[in-house]
Amino acid sequence: MKKVLHVVFLVSLLFATMLGVAYAAPPQQTGQEYTVQADDWLSKLAEKNYGDVLAWPVIWKATQAKAAEDDSFAVIPDPNIIEVGQKLWIPDESEAAALLEQFAAERAAASVEGSADITGELNLLCVVDLEWCEGMVFEFNKLYPGIIINWVRMSSGESLTRLRNEASDPQFDVWWGGPVDSYIAAAKEGLLEPYDSPNAVNLRDPNLMKADDNSWFGIYVGSLGFATNTNYLAEHPEVQAPTSWAELIEPQWKGQILVAHPSSSGTSYTHLCTNIQLKGEEAWDYERALAANVLQFTKSGSAPARFVGAGEAAVAIVFSHDIVAQIEKGLPLKLTFPSEGTGYEIGGTALIKGAKHPDLAKLWIDWALTPAAQELGPKYSAYQAPTVIGAEPSKPELLDVKLIDYDFEFCGSNKKDIIDRFTNEIANAENLKQ
Repeated sequence: MKKVLHVVFLVSLLFATMLGVAYAAPPQQTGQEYTVQADDWLSKLAEKNYGDVLAWPVIWKATQAKAAEDDSFAVIPDPNIIEVGQKLWIPDESEAAALLEQFAAERAAASVEGSADITGELNLLCVVDLEWCEGMVFEFNKLYPGIIINWVRMSSGESLTRLRNEASDPQFDVWWGGPVDSYIAAAKEGLLEPYDSPNAVNLRDPNLMKADDNSWFGIYVGSLGFATNTNYLAEHPEVQAPTSWAELIEPQWKGQILVAHPSSSGTSYTHLCTNIQLKGEEAWDYERALAANVLQFTKSGSAPARFVGAGEAAVAIVFSHDIVAQIEKGLPLKLTFPSEGTGYEIGGTALIKGAKHPDLAKLWIDWALTPAAQELGPKYSAYQAPTVIGAEPSKPELLDVKLIDYDFEFCGSNKKDIIDRFTNEIANAENLKQ
């Protein structure tokens, strides 16, 4: 089962730019053998021995060199995967510096640099907000002006339905954005094509941030929060912005909550599966009580923040980065988080099975797994945290919150059943607010 994202990972993400200073170990004076332990990965060993997670390639390359001469050392074809009991070689300081320089030169030669000579057509299914979709298409075309990108923006639920309906004749090549719950469901239904992207080595936690078979890759992380209209709070001094899931079902919020419907929105499905993990079977009673306070369900997961900012309701349940985006645009919103713990998403990207332009789809995926691509988000009002080493989070405080151990495998594998139950027992998907 895909392991959950623990707070320790998020803390490492918050301080990604400080690792070399805060955790620097004494330099290795001589090389040494090392036996892989449980929960080891190369970047963790690089941090321990060299004080820098980015130095992981030196252990990989040094071990490969040793394995060529001594079969007691591990052969590691994929640096994302090391196994307990394998023997590695930890180079000394001087050897490490030389190997890191060599690796950097190799990566520079093989990096996604862009080319006007690459031509063709790429059909993109984009699930993030429209501004970010447009921005990423623009940025990719700056690198590859010869590629014509045909793209459509859909919500997460809509995109999964579209892929299901077109399974026999796919109209899209690459899927980009939206919680990986949908990607897990799609992979189990045979809708995705595994792809061994060379840039998967950039992922901070490959055990969590990609499928075991490489059918999807994580490209960002974001936590759920509440957006409350500050004008409403000023007009109702007896009311405070909610800071718990429990508060949302109180009578004071009747007709004042907006949230998307989980059938169309990955945001709302994350909220639903979060409460199922927090409350078990009792979550369904909670969702009934919450639905009684909902003014209207929306189609888009991020839309409630805009509507609440415009004064159409008092509170929205939205990903925190989408709330920040609306605050940055001047809407009167206050961001809070539930004290019981909140859920979070890993946004995904994948090659669609039967894609008509698979090579260009792979090019997009490779680019999406680079630090340069992942740091473009804030330029287009997207404040999700990156998943790759070398890209810094623009709003690290959005992950400095109490998170649940969100089980992506459970939520992805049971998505259809959970949504069907919600639609049949809580609220249908008719007349969703656009």
